[in-house]
Amino acid sequence: MAKLAALLAAAIMPVSAFAEGAPQPQGAGWEQLIFLGGFVLIFYFLLWRPQSKRAKEHKNLLGGLQKGSEVVTSGGILGRITKVTDDFVVIKVTDNVEIPVQKHAVAAELPKGTIKSIQE
Repeated sequence: MAKLAALLAAAIMPVSAFAEGAPQPQGAGWEQLIFLGGFVLIFYFLLWRPQSKRAKEHKNLLGGLQKGSEVVTSGGILGRITKVTDDFVVIKVTDNVEIPVQKHAVAAELPKGTIKSIQE
């Protein structure tokens, strides 16, 4: 009966064999710091720095908008600026069509004469 109980207990509770923990090599803390530092550098050079550079260029673009500039919006509307305020610009799309657009929607300033060259 004792043998049956031992077999039943062995069947219910699986036997786990765990290896002894290997001793941690010296200097593992430095390796982790170097690894973490590498991740920080990758994050900085691939994500943070290019994004801040683009944001700075866009801010300079918005600050330099003036009447007569030819621009394209993020929605793809092409036109000439007729009025500039603090938050909005008015873009002349065709002869009798002017639309107000938020400054942040301006994607790029185009060289003078771009609209004329496209219409031809």
